[in-house]
Amino acid sequence: MRVPASGHVSPDARPITAALRRLVPEGWRTARMNPGRPGATALALVAAGAAVVAAVGVWSERPRAEPVNTLPTVAVAADAPTGPPDATPAPHGPLVISVTGKVHSPGLVEVPDGARVADVVAAAGGPLPGADLTVVNLARQVTDGEQIAIGVPPAPDAGGAPSPSGLSGGGASGGGAPVGRVNLNRATVQQLDALPGVGPVTAERIIEWRNRNGRFARVDQLREVEGIGERKFGQLRELVTV
Repeated sequence: MRVPASGHVSPDARPITAALRRLVPEGWRTARMNPGRPGATALALVAAGAAVVAAVGVWSERPRAEPVNTLPTVAVAADAPTGPPDATPAPHGPLVISVTGKVHSPGLVEVPDGARVADVVAAAGGPLPGADLTVVNLARQVTDGEQIAIGVPPAPDAGGAPSPSGLSGGGASGGGAPVGRVNLNRATVQQLDALPGVGPVTAERIIEWRNRNGRFARVDQLREVEGIGERKFGQLRELVTV
């Protein structure tokens, strides 16, 4: 229904307008929509509350980052075995050594792995009175199956290399050698190690001197080797040759 701008209702619309007025209560037809200042304030508060509720709802529905559980730290010891559990080496058994010469109980003795010549002599009951141990390297570690002779020349098939005086120092040259002086230009580390007062370190230094200078021309050049003083040279002078 179109109402003219002058506010007058056209004759055709008057029946409809009259019907609508009969349907609306009398109090509503005379009421004016004016809530006043308190009503406007209440409406503003309601609108503000609705806006806050909407903002809270949007904030609560935002995407959130889920925390990741920290993985446990596994510490590996430096000496922990890296192979399979059954790959651990089996412990070595006792060593069997043949002892001959001037000892109380010559024969086969058993010593633990890592034992030295002194341990072998003790296992054989110790040296007899008068047995000369100065030419035996008591500090050398022994190997399984070798023979050590105390105070007598070693057997030709002894496992240890003989010392220059014919008394086995328990070396590991793999066979017997003729009794006599040690040749400084041909001796091995094991043969030099068997000399009295010469350990593995000094034996290596003798070999290094020989390699550096070509060969020994005189026995007294042994004094030029580091670690060999006059006293030790006096012990070795009659036991070596060039």
